[in-house]
Amino acid sequence: MTLGEAAIRSASGRGPAPARPRPFRPAGPWRTIPASIALTGTMVPAYAALKPVHGAIRLHMPRLYHGLLARAFGIHVRLLGTPASGAVLYVANHLSWLDIPVLGSKLPGSFVAKHEVSEMAIVKHLANLQDTIYVTREARHQAAAQASAVRARLARGDNVILFPEGTSNDGVRILPFKSSLFAGLDGPLGERVRVQPVTLAYTRLNGLPLTRSRQLELAWIGDMALAPHAFDVMKLGRLEAAILCHPPVRPADFPDRKALARHCRSAVEAGYRRLTRGLAP
Repeated sequence: MTLGEAAIRSASGRGPAPARPRPFRPAGPWRTIPASIALTGTMVPAYAALKPVHGAIRLHMPRLYHGLLARAFGIHVRLLGTPASGAVLYVANHLSWLDIPVLGSKLPGSFVAKHEVSEMAIVKHLANLQDTIYVTREARHQAAAQASAVRARLARGDNVILFPEGTSNDGVRILPFKSSLFAGLDGPLGERVRVQPVTLAYTRLNGLPLTRSRQLELAWIGDMALAPHAFDVMKLGRLEAAILCHPPVRPADFPDRKALARHCRSAVEAGYRRLTRGLAP
């Protein structure tokens, strides 16, 4: 509006015209990639050097790093509810490699990921920052060793972040939770630890509700190559992600692992429906 137009509107008693909202602009790969490289190159070495001598660094720097990385990707993360702490197994639905910085920015814990993640360039740095437990899910003979690794972390009071679908979904539905991935909770440990279902949903893109077709653009499924997918995601725009923490439960309160897995999936699925429909949790 020109000064003359403003004066006319003021004289007419209508006041100045409301300012137009600023349009959302995607961060874009040419901003996101340098920011991510600079952030990783600065914080990962610093974390490796300070972690052995400063206990607080181990707790706080990974979340700071993931939070800054999420911002570099143009993601605003909302936390709904309160993450439990002290030997907690967080179980969440899984859509994309983006889930690592999003969940990592709010949940204080180590991820459980398939072994292939340890060979994926930048993604392995994101995972290693939180002492990821790598597992070979296709090798059934290693199930006992995998359960033992999770049990050891929980037994010493650490938190663990698990994707019990066993793979990423398409963003439209939540896959069944594999009860075998809860094997680390068997025995007396089930009396001490807690399991907290966590719903993760990407709800808005550039200020508008995220449609099903756009959910599919975010999804990283099957044998999709990481680099092209990441490049496409960077071009989409600004995302809003919501993390909904459900009430934690104790494994010992369920008759078996299958019942526990069903309960967690039910809570996560109900939360996902509400978040993606724009309803209050």
